[in-house]
Amino acid sequence: MPLILAVNRIFAKLRILTYRYMPNASLFPLEVTQYDTWVIRESLHNAIAHQDYTQAGRVNIIEEPESLLVTNMGHFIPGSVEEVIRRDAPPEQYRNPFLARAMVNLSMIDTIGSGIKRMFLKQRQRFFPMPDFDLSEPERVRVRVFGKILDENYTRLLIEKADLNLLDVMALDKVQKHHQINEEEFKRLKKQKLIEGRRPNLFVSARVAAATGDKADYIKQRAFDKNYYKEMIVSYLKKFRSATRKDIDKLLLDKISDALDEKQKRNRIRNLLFEMSHKDNTVFAKGPRRTAVWVLRH
Repeated sequence: MPLILAVNRIFAKLRILTYRYMPNASLFPLEVTQYDTWVIRESLHNAIAHQDYTQAGRVNIIEEPESLLVTNMGHFIPGSVEEVIRRDAPPEQYRNPFLARAMVNLSMIDTIGSGIKRMFLKQRQRFFPMPDFDLSEPERVRVRVFGKILDENYTRLLIEKADLNLLDVMALDKVQKHHQINEEEFKRLKKQKLIEGRRPNLFVSARVAAATGDKADYIKQRAFDKNYYKEMIVSYLKKFRSATRKDIDKLLLDKISDALDEKQKRNRIRNLLFEMSHKDNTVFAKGPRRTAVWVLRH
């Protein structure tokens, strides 16, 4: 019982916001919660059930502006998420069998062991990005649940192709996040004409636009890699030495996805400049805030 109360206290602190988007260019936007409550609970419960308690570590949940990160100690017993999806069967081995059985009896975790697959299916039904399972550290599992749409074209594809294989959706999700896909995934997506470009610069295919009958709109809606915009800013500063915020807005506003309104476009430019100045260390603002100009770091 204390375990259930602890999880519920964590859950109660999370912000469950309403997220609005316009599917298929509809005049009537859909409203969905930022996070699916079942997906969050399953992530937490799995971390608790599969924590390696011999390492004396902690289960952590971190709320970030647009995602939730759940971490637990211990290697991922199935080996890969794709293997879990393909097998779609109860696991053959439990790290904490008695704890897992108790959580099953309390209806805290899935009885038949398909909780991970159900997490992916629920995110797909909401047209949201897939959960990220980061297994790069041998003795830690990191699961990130996204609370926003990353690429409008990926979302439109899920709306238009409801019968798309879940493994292909997972591979497309990697493409929209600019993660590497393996050769098998690349061949599958290319064969179905679901992606365009050359590795490593792949993006969701214009097939989405063909389904809606508006290829010109696809070009306007497609979101470029943010590095594309950064390179434009750097090229501009190399040529003209400095730029006001107004100059940079003029440079980029008509090139950012038309799926965003003007305020959202300006916010995206602000975020790009912040990242370039505070993380990349490629540019900085020179002078008083109101009259500052952007220049390259040397």
